[in-house]
Amino acid sequence: MASWLGGLGSGLGQSLGQVGGSLSSLTGQISSFTKDILLEGAEEVGDAATELHMSNSRLREIESINAAQKFENERLKKICSDLEEKHEAAELQIKQLSIEYRNQLQQKEVEISHLKARQNALQEQLQKVQTAAQSAQLRAGVLPPAATSATYVPVVRHSSEFEGDDMDFGDIIWSQQEINRLSNEVSTLESEVDHWKQIALSSKVQGTNDAEQSEICKLQNTVKELKQHLSQEIDEHQHELSVLQDAHRQKLVEISRRHREELSEYEERIEELENQLQQGGVSTDAMDDSKISEQKKSAQSLEAGKVEELQVVKDLEDKIGILSHKLSAAKEENKILLKEQELAKVEKIQIMQEYENLKSDFSMLQSSVAEQDALQKEQEKNLQSKASLPEDVVRLQQALLEAENEIARLSSLNQGIEKELTSAQHKNENILSACTEDQNSELSQLRQDLERKEHELNESIAERETLIAELEELDKQNQEATQHMITLKEQLSKQHTETDSIIKQLKSDIDFERKKVSELEIEKMETMKELDSQKEKLSKCSHAFNDLHTSKQQLQDNIKDLQEQLRKSQDCNLHNEKEIGDLQQRLKEREEELSVSLSKLTDKSNQESNYTCQDLILKEREVEISKLQNDISENKQLNEDLEKSLSDLRTENGKLVSAIEELKQELSDAISEKKKVYLEKDTVVEALKMEKRQLESELNLTEKRLLEQAHKYKQTIEELSNARSMDTTALQLEHERLVKLNQEKDFKIAELKRSIEQMEIDHQETKEMLTTSLGGQKQLTELIKEKEVFIEKFKNQALQVKQELEEYMKVSKKQDVLKQNLEEKDRSLAVMKEENNHLKEEIERLKDQQSRSTPVVEPKTLDIIIELESEVTQLKVIKNNLEEEIEVHKKTIEDQNQTTMQLQQSLQEQRKEIDESKFQCEQMNVTHERLSLEKDEEIKNLQKTIEQIKTQLHKERQIIQTDSSDLFQETKVQTLNGENGNEKHDLSKAEIERLVEGIKEREMEIKLLNEKNVSLSQQIDQLSKDEVGKLTRIIQEKDLEIQALNARVSSASYRQDVLCLQQQLQAYVIEREQVLAVLSEKTRENSQLKTEYRNIMDMVAAKEAALVRLQEENQKLFNRSENSSQDMSRETIQNLSRIIREKDIEIDALSQKCQTLLTVLQTSSTGADNGSGGVNSNQFEELLQERDKLKQQVKKMEEWKQQVITTVQNMQHESAHLQEELHKLQAQISVESDSNSKLQVDYNGLIQSYEQNEKKLKSFSQELVQVQHSIGQLHNTKDLLLSKLDLVTPSVAAASTISQLSGIQYRAPEVHSDECKLLQKELEQLKKSLEEKDSTIRTLQENNQRLSDSVATASEIERKSQEGTESEMRQIKERHDVLQKSLREKDILIKSKSDQLLSVSENLSNKENENELLKQAVTNLKERNLILEMDIRKLKEENENIVASCREKETEFRALQETNMQFSMMLKEKEFESHSMKEKALAFEKLLKEKEQGKTGELNQLLHEVKSMQEKAVTFQQERDQVMVALKQKQMESSALQSEIQHLREKEQRLNQELERLRNHLLEMEDSYTREALAAEDREVKLRKKVLILEEKLLSSSTAVENASHQASLQVESLQEQLNLVSKQRDETVLQLTISQDQVKQYALSLANLQMVLEQFQQEEKAMYSAELEKHQKQTAEWRKKAENLEEKVVSLQESLGEANAALDAASRLTEQLDIKEEQIEELKKEGEIRREMLEDVQNKLMNFMNSTEGKVDKVLMRNLFVGHFHTPKNKRPEVLRLMGSILGIKKEELDQLLSEDQRGVTRWVTGWLGGGAGSKSVPSTPLRPTHQNIFNSSFSELFVKFLETESCPSLPPPKLSVHDMKPLGATGTGKTSSTPSNSQMQDSAVSGVSRRPDTSPFLAPRSAAVPLITPASSSGHLLMKPISDALPTFTPLPVSPDASAGAVLKDLLKQ
Repeated sequence: MASWLGGLGSGLGQSLGQVGGSLSSLTGQISSFTKDILLEGAEEVGDAATELHMSNSRLREIESINAAQKFENERLKKICSDLEEKHEAAELQIKQLSIEYRNQLQQKEVEISHLKARQNALQEQLQKVQTAAQSAQLRAGVLPPAATSATYVPVVRHSSEFEGDDMDFGDIIWSQQEINRLSNEVSTLESEVDHWKQIALSSKVQGTNDAEQSEICKLQNTVKELKQHLSQEIDEHQHELSVLQDAHRQKLVEISRRHREELSEYEERIEELENQLQQGGVSTDAMDDSKISEQKKSAQSLEAGKVEELQVVKDLEDKIGILSHKLSAAKEENKILLKEQELAKVEKIQIMQEYENLKSDFSMLQSSVAEQDALQKEQEKNLQSKASLPEDVVRLQQALLEAENEIARLSSLNQGIEKELTSAQHKNENILSACTEDQNSELSQLRQDLERKEHELNESIAERETLIAELEELDKQNQEATQHMITLKEQLSKQHTETDSIIKQLKSDIDFERKKVSELEIEKMETMKELDSQKEKLSKCSHAFNDLHTSKQQLQDNIKDLQEQLRKSQDCNLHNEKEIGDLQQRLKEREEELSVSLSKLTDKSNQESNYTCQDLILKEREVEISKLQNDISENKQLNEDLEKSLSDLRTENGKLVSAIEELKQELSDAISEKKKVYLEKDTVVEALKMEKRQLESELNLTEKRLLEQAHKYKQTIEELSNARSMDTTALQLEHERLVKLNQEKDFKIAELKRSIEQMEIDHQETKEMLTTSLGGQKQLTELIKEKEVFIEKFKNQALQVKQELEEYMKVSKKQDVLKQNLEEKDRSLAVMKEENNHLKEEIERLKDQQSRSTPVVEPKTLDIIIELESEVTQLKVIKNNLEEEIEVHKKTIEDQNQTTMQLQQSLQEQRKEIDESKFQCEQMNVTHERLSLEKDEEIKNLQKTIEQIKTQLHKERQIIQTDSSDLFQETKVQTLNGENGNEKHDLSKAEIERLVEGIKEREMEIKLLNEKNVSLSQQIDQLSKDEVGKLTRIIQEKDLEIQALNARVSSASYRQDVLCLQQQLQAYVIEREQVLAVLSEKTRENSQLKTEYRNIMDMVAAKEAALVRLQEENQKLFNRSENSSQDMSRETIQNLSRIIREKDIEIDALSQKCQTLLTVLQTSSTGADNGSGGVNSNQFEELLQERDKLKQQVKKMEEWKQQVITTVQNMQHESAHLQEELHKLQAQISVESDSNSKLQVDYNGLIQSYEQNEKKLKSFSQELVQVQHSIGQLHNTKDLLLSKLDLVTPSVAAASTISQLSGIQYRAPEVHSDECKLLQKELEQLKKSLEEKDSTIRTLQENNQRLSDSVATASEIERKSQEGTESEMRQIKERHDVLQKSLREKDILIKSKSDQLLSVSENLSNKENENELLKQAVTNLKERNLILEMDIRKLKEENENIVASCREKETEFRALQETNMQFSMMLKEKEFESHSMKEKALAFEKLLKEKEQGKTGELNQLLHEVKSMQEKAVTFQQERDQVMVALKQKQMESSALQSEIQHLREKEQRLNQELERLRNHLLEMEDSYTREALAAEDREVKLRKKVLILEEKLLSSSTAVENASHQASLQVESLQEQLNLVSKQRDETVLQLTISQDQVKQYALSLANLQMVLEQFQQEEKAMYSAELEKHQKQTAEWRKKAENLEEKVVSLQESLGEANAALDAASRLTEQLDIKEEQIEELKKEGEIRREMLEDVQNKLMNFMNSTEGKVDKVLMRNLFVGHFHTPKNKRPEVLRLMGSILGIKKEELDQLLSEDQRGVTRWVTGWLGGGAGSKSVPSTPLRPTHQNIFNSSFSELFVKFLETESCPSLPPPKLSVHDMKPLGATGTGKTSSTPSNSQMQDSAVSGVSRRPDTSPFLAPRSAAVPLITPASSSGHLLMKPISDALPTFTPLPVSPDASAGAVLKDLLKQ
């Protein structure tokens, strides 16, 4: 608890110390900040530019500071977050540690329970041992050994008991110690945790530095390491303990075991001895004695052993005890060390805290030193300005030196402390690492050091306190100046903020415009780049086009050659086919002959037995067959050749087709790229032109409007100024009435002029409409021609570029070839050189050999040398040739380089031209921007003037109207504003937010404008009265003008114009109707064409669908036919082959049977020969008959076989034919699909081209519209220029007046910028002028009465004249209104009609274009339809052919099926026959069996015959098979050839058709493209021409403008001369009326600022006020009208801007700014009303105060006057006495009498009264309470003195305040700025009437808040008029300059 409380206390102390440190640092920061402010105040610059620069630099500095602070904040946040994380980590660690400790506690408890269990067990063992010992005693009671043993047992027991008790006690002590240690550790950890928490909190509060963080981290690391060491040591100790305990246990166990064993042995021994005693009798007594003695000896020895063992056990126990003692001692030492470590840590922390405190103190001292430095600098400045405070400065310097010394000493101390700290840390680490007994001594040393340091610290703190006391004194002296400077700084900062806001706005505007310019430049660059790229593309396209043309021509030649080859091949094919047909016929004939010959052969074989003739025939046949085979082989070769040629033709054809397609694609690509390029160029040019025209037109419009507005505003300003200069008397009334009349007349004149101008403009517009409608077509044609010329030029350029490129390409190719040659030559040279080197080496080698060898030269070597020499000569010749070639190449390269250089020069020239064009464009942009900037400036000036007028009006209302009228007007204004707001600001939320931001930005500008308004109002007041005469003259002139206008309106020409316009209107109506009728017809035609187009499209789609269906059907049929034919042929062939195999098997079986029978017969015949005579003849005959039958059957079978073979051959032929037909069909289908795909591709291409054409047409129509629009704009610009020329003269006058106004404006803010910034200053002015007004009002009343009498007469005359003029004006107005209404209606009608006409004409042109497009599309579709129909017909025909072929194949299949049936029937018959044969064979076998014995000879003969027959049959079969195979091969080949031939023919036909179609298509496409290109060129040429014409017009207009401007400048010069004359005259008049003007000005000021005072004098003039009210209402109505007009103009502007491009955002921004300004004006009005209410309250209070303080004289004032009297030089003291007399109310005569007497009387009286003049010279140096001073700061009588002074001398204009005039703090003549605080205090006192503490600056520290604000003695005000500073000690009387008289003092006061 104590440690925890100690930790808490230390934490609290630390946090409090930190708070103090932070407070001191805060004060230091504040003082440094004030110093910065003071320094900044001096850095004012004179120039506006330099000021801007300075402000910019300051802005940057502030931004950098801001960024640094942000960075600092982020860093501090990061540090905070890190500390929080560390804090959390520490908490987590603590939690973990606590959990570990709890676990350890639980373990300890478990161990305790185990130990208790062990204790119980040991006690039980003890009890057991005791019981055992007792039993032993009982047994051995008789014997002495037993007794001895019994005596021995208790000793053992005692020892064991002691042992057990000792163990238990030691364990308990040890556990208790452990518990204590753990509790101590827990407490230390808790204290550490608290400490760390406090550190974390303090770091959070302080915002710890990086160094401290690092130190903390180090400490944490050290703590962690120490903890780890501790834990390791504890683990080691525990491990050692456990080892010792284990060893102890083992030893105990062993000892107890030994003890038990020995006991058991002893017991056994005893038993043995007893047994022996019992056994042994009396006989063995001697033996027993000896034995007993032996036993005794042994017992003694055992006892001695036991004793030894006991001693050993005791020794062990002692050792264990010592060890445990040592352990406990070590633990205690460890604890002590830990405690010492903790103490060291705590001390270290305290040292750290002290170090931090010292640091903070040091920083404080540094800040104070910095402040002192700043003070010293200021004091040095003060010394420079005036040497009035030398002692103070000396004292401060001494204090500074002392402070610096102290700081140095503290820093050295700090360094020492730091060093000592580091040494202490090192020592600490050594202590921790060593953990030895030296810790105590080191700790004691550390404590001594700490005590010493604490002592030193106390000393330093005492010194610091003394320093702080001195610093506080300095602060008191310093902060009086700082407060004053803070007020100055605040004013300056406000100015700064305002200027900064304005600068920011200007910067943003500049940036925006720069961005715009950069964007435009970027766009320009992009367009240029695009143009260049398109030019390159064009050149590439043209190259590609030429290449394509050449390749196309080559392909066409190739196609022609191929066609010729095809024709030849077709002819060859025809010949081959004829030959093949002949050969087939021959084959058939031969086959027939063969069949005939075969039949003959059979007959002959039947009839004749001779075979010779047969052999001959066979040979002949074989010869014929060989011939036929040769023919067939020749045919085959021919066919192969044909196939090869066909395949070559096909490949060539495919290549040609692909090339043609590529050509087409390239053509289309090139054309599309060309078109794109042209379109982009045109659009870019036109867009630029459009932008230019729009900008010009808008600029002209804005100029016009601005000029008009300027005129109006000027006039109104002049009138208002004249009105303002008048008084509230009858003069003012009449003057205002005159102004009203003048304004009304002006407005009427302006309206009449406008109406006339509108009439003229409308007339011109109608004329222009007519001319444009007539000349529109002409212009279009001209444009098209220009476009064509342009296109032609471009084409020529492109051709030139192409030619140049081709030349370059050729040159480059040549160069490449030359380079290659050179490289080859170089290579060859290198090779030659190598060879040369080799040869040289060989020669050298040979020489060596020669030198070595004998001088006899062999002939071989000589030959070699000769050859080598010849080779060398050849090589030299080659080398020379190569060198010549190289020179030639070099020349060529040089030529090429020259050409390239020329080309580069030409390129550079082109680039220069481009750059010049770019420069011109940039100049144009710059001029545009300059113009726009000028307009913006003019607009801003006008806005300012408007705002000034509004503010003046508002002020006038305030002056004139009562509260009720004010309220009424406010409500009206608010409602109006609300309506306007509803109308104008129907914007989105985003826009509203943007406007709000804009309003915030503009508030600063509005403040400035308010200041300017005040200055303007004052200047308006200064205008002279005698402009009333001028106004009357102006009114007369206006009347004359009105009469002239009336005459003009009533003239006949005007009526004629009206009639002409009506006739034109009627004509337009008729034209419109006609155009509408034409349009309706065109729309009808269009709709019909559209329907036709749709129908055609439907037809095409239907046909395409039909085609697709047909194709699908074809494919299905083809698949079916293929499948069916293949299946059928396969089945038939399989069946036939199966049947033949079966028959062959049967024949083989029969032959085998026959052989077996023959063998049987032979065997039987042999047996019969041996046995009996033989076989019957009958039987033999039967056999012969059977043989004949069999032969006949064989022949039949052979015939049947042949028939089958023929049928199979026929089938094969048919199948081949079918396959050929199928192939043909497939080819046809593939061709059809190809053609179809091609058709689709063509169709898609056509559609794309159609769409492109449509797009082109649309773009052209847009271009036409744009061109028309641009022409209209040009006309408008022309008219505007003409009107400009007319308006030049008035604009010049306007400019002069504007310049005058601007001069006034710029002068005014300089004078009154400071006055209008703070409302407090206005209140001060009110207070000053209160007393002035009282006297001026009386004088003005007298003047007014005089003036009213003089003006009354004049006003009556003027009223009469005005009434007459008013009646005339009303009549003219009525007429004018009627005329205007009629005119407006007609204008609206004409405009609507013209708009309708335009729209109708545009629609017509669009419809016509669409019709043309649709017509073209329809024609294209019709052509396509025809092509498709042709394709469909062809497909149908092919389909019919396919169907017919299918039918034929079906019939053939039926025939085949019938033949198949016949075959099956035949097979059945054969089977039957074979069955019968089998039966016969069986019968034959039976017969054979019966007749075994027969004739052998006959049988042998029969067998021989059978064998021969079999051989013949085999040979026949072989021949038949060979013939069949050959026939099959030939049939297959012929069928394949035929199918291929047919396929080729079909392909040729298709290719021819496609070629023709493609040719036609290409021709058509080329024609269309050429037409389009020509049309585009024509259009381009026309457009170019138009552009040239427009440029010429522009040039002419610009020259006209320049001329006009020159004339205007001349006129301006003349006007200026006139102005100079007029100004001289005016100056003369002004000199006459200066006195009256001064009075008027004063009265006007009093009226503006003191309404409540004037209410007493306004009761007589209520009628006048009501008249003024009416006038103001009229004015408001007129202003509303003006506002409405302006709103209408704004709306029109917005519409025109909406139509313009995004590039014209600047104009729209102007309107938005106007709206924002209006809103701001409204807000300002509201603020003004609020301020007015405040003013009224203040005025009420002032009146009360005046009533209360009238007739009182202030003691302070009198004292000041009295003191001032003695301060003034003697020659000017009478003036002061006069002043005092005037204040006391003494008459002038009495004063003069008093002063005329000797002055000494007065002075003596004064001195006698005072009792010596020395007392007044010095003021006591003891400072008073600061609250006393504020009461005497200002008084009413002071204000009264000032008022008197102003009355006595004429008011000079306020001095211009420039930054150069301002001097730093402490300099004399700071002027107005230095006196502002005193003024503010005066105001405070005046308002409250009670002593109040002045508002303290937020920058001051709380310590110095009570210090009063005191005006320094260095301000320009005289000491006479100033309250003496109560707080500042004065040392010596100040010397006064001899010029500083009382008058000067008062003047200074007034200036302030």
